[in-house]
Amino acid sequence: MKLEELKNKITIAKGDKKAQLVLKNCKIINVFTNEIIEGDVAIEKDTIVGIGQYDGIEEIDLKGKYLSPGFIDGHVHIESSMVTPAQFAKAIVPRGTTSIIADPHEIANVKGIDGIKYILEDSKNLPLDVFVMLPSCVPATPFENSGAKLEADDLKELIGEERVLGLGELMNYPGVINTDESVLQKIIMAEGKKIDGHGPIISDKELNAYIVAGISTEHECSTLEEMLNRLRLGMYVLIREGSAAKNLKELIKAVSKDNLRRCLFCTDDKHPEEILKDGHIDYNIKLAIESGIDPIDAIKMATLNSAECYGLKGKGAIAPGYTADLVVIDNLKDFNILKVFKNGKAVSENLQPLFQGTPSSTEKVANSVNIQKIKREDLDLQLKSENVNVIGIEPHSLVTKKLERKMNDNLLKVAVIERHNKTGNIGLGLVEGFGLKNGAIASTIAHDSHNIIVIGDNDEDMLYCIEEIQRIGGGITIVSNGKVLDSLPLTIAGLMSSEPLEIVNKKYKNMLKIAHEELNVNSEIEPFMTLSFIALPVIPELKITDMGLFYVNDFKFIFLCN
Repeated sequence: MKLEELKNKITIAKGDKKAQLVLKNCKIINVFTNEIIEGDVAIEKDTIVGIGQYDGIEEIDLKGKYLSPGFIDGHVHIESSMVTPAQFAKAIVPRGTTSIIADPHEIANVKGIDGIKYILEDSKNLPLDVFVMLPSCVPATPFENSGAKLEADDLKELIGEERVLGLGELMNYPGVINTDESVLQKIIMAEGKKIDGHGPIISDKELNAYIVAGISTEHECSTLEEMLNRLRLGMYVLIREGSAAKNLKELIKAVSKDNLRRCLFCTDDKHPEEILKDGHIDYNIKLAIESGIDPIDAIKMATLNSAECYGLKGKGAIAPGYTADLVVIDNLKDFNILKVFKNGKAVSENLQPLFQGTPSSTEKVANSVNIQKIKREDLDLQLKSENVNVIGIEPHSLVTKKLERKMNDNLLKVAVIERHNKTGNIGLGLVEGFGLKNGAIASTIAHDSHNIIVIGDNDEDMLYCIEEIQRIGGGITIVSNGKVLDSLPLTIAGLMSSEPLEIVNKKYKNMLKIAHEELNVNSEIEPFMTLSFIALPVIPELKITDMGLFYVNDFKFIFLCN
């Protein structure tokens, strides 16, 4: 800060000079002392300079409305919204979120360092601070082929970037506690920075080992015992409420005045429909308040706690010297967001953004579907027995069951086709409980390596799906009787669209309707999300990758036939 700038701020704070902007007659939410303070907030450029009674060159009378610090999402994959960072900002900033900690794990698995750089570039100059954690597990496991492999030496290029806060979720917890050198080199590379955890199964001495390695956060808790074990050992716990995993109502039971300061909020993965319908971090706050948490404590978890956890200086509170990221709220029960200020400027009103993002080049993250010609015989199961291992779908869950069945017409074929390096790898399996009839569905969203995954009751429609995925450059498609019923192009790494979130959501909702009403997909499952997680070989029990059928419980591949 220059001398004259500092003098100017001090002069305004003393009341000897008008501030550029004063928000008058506020009910200021003080997250330091758990008080509501009535008064004005004086703002000079992007900084709060005074709380009390002030005059401004511009004055906005809030007429007794509540004023909160801007909300912070402690862990989010932007890619799960299926839109670019700029479009994502237009959806969440009007809900009061002014900062996010993004883990570009999904796009990095497709495009490597270029994917991370795209997220950093497209999120510049937005009224949303996008901080990045470098993906620690690309690929997530050695049991599938991804589009990149990132080691410590690869990540060094970006660890010094201003908005890079550290190392993203360390899903390879066995590698940490068994001292795998490639994993430990990433931890050493991020020394002095934040390292996020992802180890819900770990306990006792293994949890000590995980923490002593430098991991300090956990967002995968699903039980009160897991949460309390981690809080007792000094970790921060991120209470998650997303689309796939909804843990808040359970975990909030463990939050008390004694451990509150180690708890914060995140969404992790949230789909367009839920952001537009329910909100973002404001929804976490609402649920917490409904669950009996003091409103100021709930806001503190979404602001000051997150800022202190990730070392975000000048964020998370309303006080002199803090950045003027502010949210105007009607009351602390309904919690309706009326207006949002970012760096002292109004950026949304009545849930509508007052800004336009400037898209960055997608050249290096496009053209992500690179496969060999797939023929019908490539999808043949070639069964040697009628007794088969089957992936059993569980409604409202990412967990699947390992079932043993005799081959029958109720089973659907699923295939995962490697799409990054034209290897020709195709993994084949069978699924029960999906419920699809007379067609096929395919997607390039297939966690975590994001190969093409296709499910269907006939090979012809499955082939049409694969061809349509190639034609649109990645995305989601539905085919029935040789006809494409609808497609959602996701040309950015096969994961994201450059269209506004509202347009993507409209298309997505229409495809959900087609899947359930025309293809008779089980009404108890969300077909596209369910399909995407059938390919994730770190969640029990039975999954499918481009390398074959994988039994997670034993961490090994198994044959289709018994």
